[in-house]
Amino acid sequence: MFSRYFSTSRKMLTGSIIAGLLVALLCGALQFFTSYHQRQEKLDTLMLDLRVYMNNYFGELKKTIDTLQPLTLSHCRDVSSELTSRAAFSINVRAFLLVRDGIVFCSSATGEMNAPLTDLMPELDLEKNVDMALLPGTPMLPKKPAIVIWYRNPLVNNGGVFTSININLTPYLLYTSRQDDFAGIALVVGNNALSTGSDHLLKASELTEHPARTTKLDNIPLTINLYAESWKAESLLFALLFGMISGIAAGTLSYYILTVRLNPGREILTAIKRDQFYVVYQPVVDAKELKMRGVEVLMRWRHPSAGEIPPDAFINFAEAQKLIVPLTLHLFDLIIRDAAVLKTLLPPGAKLGINIAPGHLHAESFKDDMRKFAASLPPDHFQVVLEITERDMLNQREANKLFDWLHLEGFEVAIDDFGTGHSALIYLERFTMDYLKIDRGFVNAIGTETVTSPVLDAVLTLARRLNMSTVAEGVETPEQAAWLREHGVNFLQGYWISRPMPLAQFIKWQPDTPPAGE
Repeated sequence: MFSRYFSTSRKMLTGSIIAGLLVALLCGALQFFTSYHQRQEKLDTLMLDLRVYMNNYFGELKKTIDTLQPLTLSHCRDVSSELTSRAAFSINVRAFLLVRDGIVFCSSATGEMNAPLTDLMPELDLEKNVDMALLPGTPMLPKKPAIVIWYRNPLVNNGGVFTSININLTPYLLYTSRQDDFAGIALVVGNNALSTGSDHLLKASELTEHPARTTKLDNIPLTINLYAESWKAESLLFALLFGMISGIAAGTLSYYILTVRLNPGREILTAIKRDQFYVVYQPVVDAKELKMRGVEVLMRWRHPSAGEIPPDAFINFAEAQKLIVPLTLHLFDLIIRDAAVLKTLLPPGAKLGINIAPGHLHAESFKDDMRKFAASLPPDHFQVVLEITERDMLNQREANKLFDWLHLEGFEVAIDDFGTGHSALIYLERFTMDYLKIDRGFVNAIGTETVTSPVLDAVLTLARRLNMSTVAEGVETPEQAAWLREHGVNFLQGYWISRPMPLAQFIKWQPDTPPAGE
């Protein structure tokens, strides 16, 4: 949508023609470029595949370990069954070990233990939040190399979760064997390495061949080396053809790049100017009485040619193009436009939930924008609740000051989609929030045989201790609503209550009619 061709301008056309001519004139000197470029692309693609796979795997493992961290506060006999179950259903995991005060006290493989982790793995640093090592084998599988990884629990003295993982390089060995340019890969952790060229653990210094590509994983002390043969020149015979077509190809590509770079945000600005954005309202009801207590305001984009554009697409694009502030201000304008009618539909003190991006929260104009917005609403009728997604990164020092300022100004703050990001507990510890919005993923798991319900119980208990009101998102069935109400959730939101509605439909909606199943 955002990368389609825009109207032609003289600057873009001139730049494209110049680029095409330069490439065409230089085609003789670049006769080996094609083969070299293709080889680079192959290497980059394989490297990217390896990196994405490993990052995804360790990301999922981190999520699993995060759910195990609270178990370090318990006795082994109380948590050993859950620990064993987690290990059984975690791909390539040999064992999870729980550590407290530097002592391994519980293992998913052997049950209760009492051994210093430094005796088992002296090369691991318990002071690090995450540490890793390569082993030639483990007691249960002594001849099969493994990765061991340590995740520290900052709430427990020298505590955390330690796990051992099988290493399987066979898929990559098979993949690279079908590519004559590739020779293999190696995983390097500290001074040790495992390579597709060897069936046993090596010292990193033994990897004498220089890798064609190397990359480090996100937040993990693991390096991936990709090895390849020297570049080939088979396409030398096609150099003449390359010279003929390179100018056209380069001109076309240049035009495409210039179009995107010179006009990346024009679509959103044009949409604001032409009033293509609109808002919908999703009711939020009191869990006990099922009375409407407010709405969440959601922005939508109806493009004249592309149709309805998903919010995630245009919001992420607006953030990337530094347009989230004008987009949010336009959202404020749309709400102000509807405010007089909303006042007749919502009770006094009704919550008006509005999503706010960190890019706007930390903007210089944020405070003035919020004051102007509040002053434009009917006085003493709405309670504005700013919803901040947990996945977004916030500057702690600035955010705490802003949250204090927002509370002084009469605004409330909610953490949205709780449980979907990397720092759920850190958010609750660092920031003063009024509401915790439970992600629909937890709600959807109610009634299924998963560990989500116990986790949700813990979340609700934590929210009560922190004096935070809870809002369950994505409530779609009477069973989910009943469970949430029984467990003390304060507010419900979802299709069981109502889908998000434009103002015209919201006017006709009957808030006092109980949902089906009541």
